[in-house]
Order: sequence, then C-alpha cells, then structure tokens
Amino acid sequence: MEQIRRETLAVLSELHAAFPLDEKKLLVLGVSTSEVLGERIGSYGSDHVAEALFNTVLDFRRQHGFMVAFQCCEHLNRSLVVSKETAEFFRLTEVAAVPIRHAGGAMASYAYRHLDGSVLVESIVADAGIDIGSTLIGMHLKPVAVPIRPQNPSIGQAHVTMAMTRPKLIGGSRAVYVLPE
Repeated sequence: MEQIRRETLAVLSELHAAFPLDEKKLLVLGVSTSEVLGERIGSYGSDHVAEALFNTVLDFRRQHGFMVAFQCCEHLNRSLVVSKETAEFFRLTEVAAVPIRHAGGAMASYAYRHLDGSVLVESIVADAGIDIGSTLIGMHLKPVAVPIRPQNPSIGQAHVTMAMTRPKLIGGSRAVYVLPE
C-alpha cells in the first residue's frame, strides 16, 4: 500500500505542477482498484487500495484546496461521489443511489462511506482528471481536455491517464487570443 500511496502522490504532484489545483477547481478521479492490483477491471475490488488512494488524495486536497469527485462504474451510470459542499458550490443535482462494491465500485463505495457529507451526483464538468485503470472519465471533463503524460504512467499495475482542461479557442484566422501589449 505504501507504493500505491507514493505513486498516487507523484501523479497528483505532476498534475498540480502542470495545472495548479486550487479551491475553485474540481478534480475527477476514476479508479479501478482491481486494475491497480493487476486484475481485470471490475473483478477484484479492494477496500485497502481504495483507502490508500482516498487518503492520499484527501491529504493532497487539504494542502491545495481543490474539490474532488470519485466516479462510479457503469452500473451506476458513472455517477460521482462528492461532498455536499462540492455539490452546492457547483450546483450539482443529487441522485438517489448508494454505491457499493458491485454497483459503483470499490473506490466510489469507499469514498461514499468516508467523505464528509457525501452525496451522489449524476454528472459534473471537471477542470482536471486522473483515470487509474482506464475507467473512462472523459465524459466528466470540460470540453477541451489536454492530456498530461505522467513520468510514471501507472499506479500499482493500473495505467494512469491524466488531463487538464482549457477554454475553447473560438474564431477563425482573424481571432486574437492574447491582448497585444
């Protein structure tokens, strides 16, 4: 578990260096604890892995102030576990379900039980994301996602993909994106 904590902290630090996370930013995490353990996604959920990831993310969150959402699996339509505070800040619509290991996933289930004032919401529009084990978080990111390649692209045995977002560039050949000095 210590290796999982170290690798998670390294990934969070790289994301934060590329895209500073602050109190107005929302980070979405999709996690297959099965994949972290080298098993097929959805086959071997682990509360121990979920606990290590959850505590590392929340410790990092306390240092930087961003808000976090934990994505459920497809059995709950990839809904998300957030704090009541996050739901209110981003005006998210709460849905009625409780994630469990076999319908939501071990990570979302752990987060729901341990996040202060947890609620389930149907969707978000996050500023950044970390996908651990190819859980498909893209539907919860702002429209223009920019990949970030981590130096070590895995946590445990799971492949890690990260993304930050940026505003859409609109206009044509005459558009200006930075005011001239």
